[in-house]
Amino acid sequence: MNIPALQSIALSVRSLTIDAIQKANSGHPGMPMGAAELGAYLYGVELRYNPSDPKWLNRDRFVLSAGHGSMFLYSLLHMAGYDLSLEDIKAFRQVGSKCPGHPEYGVTPGVETTTGPLGQGISTAVGMAIAERMMAAHFNKPGQEIIDHYTYVVAGDGCLMEGVASEACSLAGHLGLGKLIVYYDSNHISIDGSTDIAFTEDVGKRFEAYEWQVLKGSMYNFEELASLTARAKADTSRPTLIILDSVIGKGAPSKQGTSGVHGSPLGEEEARKAKEALGIPLDQPFWVAPEAYAYFKAHRMALEGEYQNWQARFEAWRSANPNLAAELERWLEGKPAHELDLPAFKLGENVATRNASGKCLAAVAAAWPNLVGGSADLTSPNVSQLPPNPDGTQLVFGKENPAGRYIHFGVREHAMAAIANGIAVHGGLRPFVATFLVFADYLRPSLRLSALMRLPVIYILTHDSIYIGEDGPTHQPIETLASLRAIPNLKVIRPADAEETAVAWRIAMERTDGPTALVLTRQNLPVLEKADPDWPYTMALGAYVVQNPARQPEVTLVASGSEVSLATAAADIVRKQRPELAIRVVSVPDRQAFYAAPAPVREAVLAPGSLVFVAEAGVAQGWEHLAPPERILSIERFGESGPGDKVAEHLGFTAQAFADMILAQFGVR
Repeated sequence: MNIPALQSIALSVRSLTIDAIQKANSGHPGMPMGAAELGAYLYGVELRYNPSDPKWLNRDRFVLSAGHGSMFLYSLLHMAGYDLSLEDIKAFRQVGSKCPGHPEYGVTPGVETTTGPLGQGISTAVGMAIAERMMAAHFNKPGQEIIDHYTYVVAGDGCLMEGVASEACSLAGHLGLGKLIVYYDSNHISIDGSTDIAFTEDVGKRFEAYEWQVLKGSMYNFEELASLTARAKADTSRPTLIILDSVIGKGAPSKQGTSGVHGSPLGEEEARKAKEALGIPLDQPFWVAPEAYAYFKAHRMALEGEYQNWQARFEAWRSANPNLAAELERWLEGKPAHELDLPAFKLGENVATRNASGKCLAAVAAAWPNLVGGSADLTSPNVSQLPPNPDGTQLVFGKENPAGRYIHFGVREHAMAAIANGIAVHGGLRPFVATFLVFADYLRPSLRLSALMRLPVIYILTHDSIYIGEDGPTHQPIETLASLRAIPNLKVIRPADAEETAVAWRIAMERTDGPTALVLTRQNLPVLEKADPDWPYTMALGAYVVQNPARQPEVTLVASGSEVSLATAAADIVRKQRPELAIRVVSVPDRQAFYAAPAPVREAVLAPGSLVFVAEAGVAQGWEHLAPPERILSIERFGESGPGDKVAEHLGFTAQAFADMILAQFGVR
């Protein structure tokens, strides 16, 4: 281990951090300056990667969970040889830069996941480690281990305060993810000051209780970093937390060790003094030690040798296992093993859309053997169980069955979604997760990152309205649909019946550039007759015609999910009193897609000139684009405990109430 060279790398991390943040007049210098030695060790010694092939299947994954310290990562990626120039670093935190304020997946080569919201990175890394174990169990052969990488994390005090990290790390310990190694940058400082003001627990004991190996050492001793990492790797049955005492902002003479260096530039005077104290040339902004560049040039050659050795092993494995190699290619490309054969449903059949979804999930799992996932302790209510494998092997993933596909996440919604993100960014697997719709609020920050990173995670969200009944207002989502529809790039589909549910699953599996939420009922719904003969294709545009009069409609009833049946019942009531009215009923399973559809499509569905009425068992927010408040049947308060139909009647949300709203517009009281 070339310690002088590693010291030059660490010094260069501090140099680039000081100048990039000072130039941007924005950023967090404390973490990169305080943990520079760890970065030098990881990228200069420990990690296996190839800057020329950033998506190499068997690369080690590195996650900067403390994403506010992004200059730590950008500095190292630049020196290591990734496509990240000094000019890119000079544009730190500027619009269009490869160096955004926090690491963003898909923006910067070498960044494995978006981090910044504290706790997300370490939780996502648990998903990466799960994916590695699943892929290795499926594709490795004795003596032909083509997937055997590690997942490394640098986390800070803030990451370990956040609840999502506790959820994820608890599960990681239960699963015995021995290839997950977390370095805890323990500098005892947060934005408000010393962590002692709010965080005095013994983190090591907590992680020991999680069934992790816990080690301790100094951030600034390279031999100790190597020894601790070797001990972490030697324990293959437990993930490892390495607690490293550090000094935030190390090298800033008057600010190091204080909260003042956490999230603000050093300032010109402190920056100058820091450079003088560290021996960084004052006349060379964005200086990198020549020894650092030289070291990484030689190190890349060594890494290239390891990369080529792996390529040779991979080719030998491919030759010996052609069918398995073809399967791996399909998995990496996201292609099914065979044509998707979704279940059919009979007209008039009463099926809860969660039950229809369960049948569809079985069909999808058969077509995509790389579909993996599970539920937050709601497997039966979510109807998210997978059928047994054809060969009779167990499906549940765990220590004793790493080839399993179904994950029991426990009551950990937030970690479940973050872990799904990690599985997705790892590559090769397609994740789904399941819980009640109302608990989407528990996982929303991770779901938001699914959308931000454009990850094709599928969210099965059941028990979608007041009709779940006796569980009461705590479990009856009122505002949740509207809040989910507000997330950019999240496709929210609320099918009206079993047939729509099957199409929704097809749409979800065909989507590769973002997450999809399938919003499903607990109660049975009739399979509806559809007036539009091409409805499965029209549905992909967000809406289609369910019932159509013989002449131009005067009234158009719009609804989603279970309320489409309510709308058809209301239409029948209205026709009995005003048989001369021409009424159309429209299902809108995907409101965002419908709003985004070309104007001629929307006009064809809504019948220009007709009076539009809307019904949805939730807040009206967003439906105002189609109808004024007096023509929207919604629920603007929390629900009640009782049988679903009685709750709906109590809240005035019935087919009769919808019919009365329509008739009132025509002078009928």
